[in-house]
Amino acid sequence: MSLDLQVLNHLASEKELDTLQYAKENSIDHQKLIGAIKSLLALPGEYIKAEQKQISSWVLTNEGEDFMKNGSYEYNLYNSVPKDGILQKDLMKLPNSKIGFSKAMTLGWIKMDKKHENGPTIFRAVEETTDVVKDVLSNIQSKNPVPDKSVQDLKKRKLISSSVTKFYSVSKGEGFRTDIEKPEADLTADMLQDGTWKSKNFKDYNFTAKGAPVVGGCLHPLLKVRTEFRRIFLDMGFTEMPTNQFVENGFWNFDALFQPQQHPARDAHDTFFISDPQMTPKEAFPPGYLEKVIEVHEKGGYGSTGYNYDWKIEEAQKNILRTHTTAVSTRMLYKLGQQEKFVPTKLFSIDRVFRNETLDATHLAEFHQIEGLIADRNLSLGHLIGVLHAFFKKLGLEKLKFKPAYNPYTEPSMEIFSYHPGLKKWVEVGNSGIFRPEMLLPMGLPRDVNVIAWGLSLERPTMIKYGINNIRELIGPKVNLNMVQANPICRLDKN
Repeated sequence: MSLDLQVLNHLASEKELDTLQYAKENSIDHQKLIGAIKSLLALPGEYIKAEQKQISSWVLTNEGEDFMKNGSYEYNLYNSVPKDGILQKDLMKLPNSKIGFSKAMTLGWIKMDKKHENGPTIFRAVEETTDVVKDVLSNIQSKNPVPDKSVQDLKKRKLISSSVTKFYSVSKGEGFRTDIEKPEADLTADMLQDGTWKSKNFKDYNFTAKGAPVVGGCLHPLLKVRTEFRRIFLDMGFTEMPTNQFVENGFWNFDALFQPQQHPARDAHDTFFISDPQMTPKEAFPPGYLEKVIEVHEKGGYGSTGYNYDWKIEEAQKNILRTHTTAVSTRMLYKLGQQEKFVPTKLFSIDRVFRNETLDATHLAEFHQIEGLIADRNLSLGHLIGVLHAFFKKLGLEKLKFKPAYNPYTEPSMEIFSYHPGLKKWVEVGNSGIFRPEMLLPMGLPRDVNVIAWGLSLERPTMIKYGINNIRELIGPKVNLNMVQANPICRLDKN
């Protein structure tokens, strides 16, 4: 018979049921009996009533249990003292002798002769004694009455501790019965057809309960901020460039940008090289354009002296993971230069790039680059500064200043700084410049066409927006999925 039915049958003949007493008399686990009581309380119709009560009692600690088994320290020490005495130094070698000695001296069980010829010696002060502590512990364990003073002494010695036991006093409810009819949770078509619903007991509905949370996909914070940047570019009339080619060759990533082959950025400590396929076939490069790039590197042209070195096709053929999305910009500008008639163009890209960086709280080997460029006739540094003010104003950054910088493929070049009110200082937010004629003219673009461009990372504004201090908490295995799910949509503080 189940426990809940046993409880009901007991109450049918008895007025009340004490769960502690009932569990003890019937050798039932008290916690299982409590579970059965709660199960009956959950049934509709009030089968039973239950009042929770509690009793406080003293229980033996682990040290108290050891006293019950092996005796108290003072009693054991007393029994270790022979009738003709023992040197104090020898007695104190016994386990727990320090506490036992102090207690036995206080009780008057032993005495010390400090002037003994062999040194301080301990003798018995009484012929015999009993283990008082063990006797009191035995009474506590048996639930017998114990003087308050003895209880307090044992409590100070941490031999006993207070224990609270909760139990229920159970009585019949208004709907008491000895059989259990579990309520129906659903009204079925069969019940409606045969009419049995009229005699059924239905479970109450909780109309205030919250529904189960709907599990769905969530946008990563980077994607939220990327979407906002993309919308800003589109609002300004830019067209997005195709950026789905992560593997690039050295020609489009470096050489076409008029970046010399001896540049440190092309070394293995800055760039990831592909092992298979290791090289791009020479035939993949536009023949006429390739010759112009070689010439401008080796001998110069278009008003430039070049780099005056022996350019090697093998360096250009090496396959790498692109180090910047400017490689995509280069391909797009080359296509623009091959058109019969030049058409002013505004392009942007937001995608991943890869660099062999030392990993720390602000750097990863993989990150996102935001890049924008405008190609038109007679563009100047003033146009670039004006576009940058318009772009960053949409991000809520109105205080800008610029610092001259060097890039192999832009001249002039500028670092972009914005004043951060929270940090109360100027913070670098991007880089910019005008593409060099050594890069543009070999592509076939008209001489009066200039290209202004700027770039920044996606991770830095995302970390600032969402209060993330370590980039490894934004990307990688340490990302907290709850952070991804709980973060709000991105709304940049712009005018």
